[in-house]
Amino acid sequence: MSEVMSSKMMSETKPGRLSRLTARAGACLLAAGTLLMSPDASAWWNHDWAYRSQITLDAKAAGLSGEQGSVPVLVRLHDGVLKFSDAAADGADIRFVAEDDKTPLKYHIEKFDPVFNLGFVWVQLPKLAVDKPTTVWMYYGNEKAVAESASKDTYDANQSLVYHFGEKGAPAADATVNRNTAMTAVSTNESGLIGNAARFDGSNAVNLPSTLSIPGGNGMTWSAWVKPAAAETSTIFAWRGQTALTIGLNNGSPYVAIDGSPTPLSAQIADNNWHHVAVIANPVQTQLYVDGQLRGTLAHGLASGISGVATLGGDGAVQRFHGEIDELQISKTARDAGWVQTQAMNQGTADKLLKFTPAEQQSGFSTGYFGVIMASVTLDGWVVIGVLLVMMLISWTIMARKGLQVGRVTRANTAFLETFKSVKGDFAQLHQATIPNGNSTLKLEEDTLDLLQDAPLMHIFHTGIDELHDRLQIDPRTGKPLTVLSDQSIEAIRATLNSSLLRESQALNKSMVLLTIAISGGPFIGLLGTVVGVMITFAAVAAAGEVNVNAIAPGISAALAATVAGLFVAIPALFGYNYLLTRTKEASLEMQVFIEAFITRMAENYNDPAALSAMSDK
Repeated sequence: MSEVMSSKMMSETKPGRLSRLTARAGACLLAAGTLLMSPDASAWWNHDWAYRSQITLDAKAAGLSGEQGSVPVLVRLHDGVLKFSDAAADGADIRFVAEDDKTPLKYHIEKFDPVFNLGFVWVQLPKLAVDKPTTVWMYYGNEKAVAESASKDTYDANQSLVYHFGEKGAPAADATVNRNTAMTAVSTNESGLIGNAARFDGSNAVNLPSTLSIPGGNGMTWSAWVKPAAAETSTIFAWRGQTALTIGLNNGSPYVAIDGSPTPLSAQIADNNWHHVAVIANPVQTQLYVDGQLRGTLAHGLASGISGVATLGGDGAVQRFHGEIDELQISKTARDAGWVQTQAMNQGTADKLLKFTPAEQQSGFSTGYFGVIMASVTLDGWVVIGVLLVMMLISWTIMARKGLQVGRVTRANTAFLETFKSVKGDFAQLHQATIPNGNSTLKLEEDTLDLLQDAPLMHIFHTGIDELHDRLQIDPRTGKPLTVLSDQSIEAIRATLNSSLLRESQALNKSMVLLTIAISGGPFIGLLGTVVGVMITFAAVAAAGEVNVNAIAPGISAALAATVAGLFVAIPALFGYNYLLTRTKEASLEMQVFIEAFITRMAENYNDPAALSAMSDK
């Protein structure tokens, strides 16, 4: 009876809880291993790029109206948003990726200066929403990257001309696919609004090519950043063909005129600051925008299209322009007000549209030296690392289970010893109090009884009580009950208690051998992977017939990764094993001490026929 009860109690030591914890620990370790081994584990567009920054475009916060599609936005780079030393000297490794962190975006670099930490990049957004912020990722930090900047892909088919004025001593080049390069050159100022700006002194002008024309029916959009030198009356832009279009200043106030009919004058802009001037002409009306705000409207528009000679900076009819002009754009369609507002809010020095988050550096095994190592691991190395990962999963699960088990055993033994001391040697009372439906004046709470089921000391106690009951039965040889416990009976009970102690110790040490396997086997399995990896590396060198340190080093380092993985398995297992071994030894010593106390108290309290008779009644 004692052995059955003890075995049952040991087998029912909260198996459900341990199983659940084991499953959770296994799932966590498996997920961790998958993260370490999977190249696509983290949300990172391409692991060849070491850094990225998130750019948020909040159109609503910038005061923009209307959703825009295929809109080019200016990304202004400086040392506050980009550490230029982490990027290529010419910005060739810069990439822009959509919000899904998968789709590369078209872009081109107007200027990238790592000396003065300044850069201007134009990125085409497929969609700029107003109801919610739009997110773009900027990646950089790849020495092997090849430049993919392409201005012709940044603009849509309706964009007829874009001049950045980045050329020195040469005519302005058209950034669109149309190649509407200027016919004449103009001096530039390197400290313009967006990189270089065209400088006009009243005697020079830029003649646009005759290939530039606007067909009828769709209207046009004209925009530029203007910085007048004085509150003058001058022509900023003139296009004289079958239709005459003039954009100019009247005493410093912008206006637009079609066939001689000007818009009402707006406020002066001759304040030594940059201002965005835009004209939207559809077939029925023409609108003038200054800094994104509507400033004037003509009752007739551009119905028949326009072609012929176009001039920037004057046309000779009136005083030519004095000042600077930057970022000239002409579209062969009438854009909406939101498009113009986006340009005005985004392209100025006080960019109200873009917000940068601090740069992130790719971490873990996918960047830097770890990236080189893990990328060089061969199939056999991954097999070894996979085996070690399984060993790590098993060893950590065992440590978690045994740690919980030892902790509960310690608490249960402590609770039983307190109860044992409270009965002052009355084994009958304690026995009845700790069995189902027992008849005892000592009442224990349900939580205490539940905890005591995990106490090896109680298992040993019940074994001793059962042995004592067996010896109080009627002697078949005499037909009378025993009247005294002989020394032989006491030693027999001691032997039975020691066998129970052995079984309890075996339960505590169960599965500990798996930790010793992880401790001793992990490094050797890792070493096996290293040796095989080194052999493969040198075999590849021999087959190539050429010794190249750059070719050998990654293979050797990848081979050593297997040894590191083996140590990663063994070291935690070693610490866990030593800790658990110490705790189980303490529990075993406590059981040995209890056996001696039980035998001594039994010999002391049950050494006369009356006491034995009372015990037998229980």
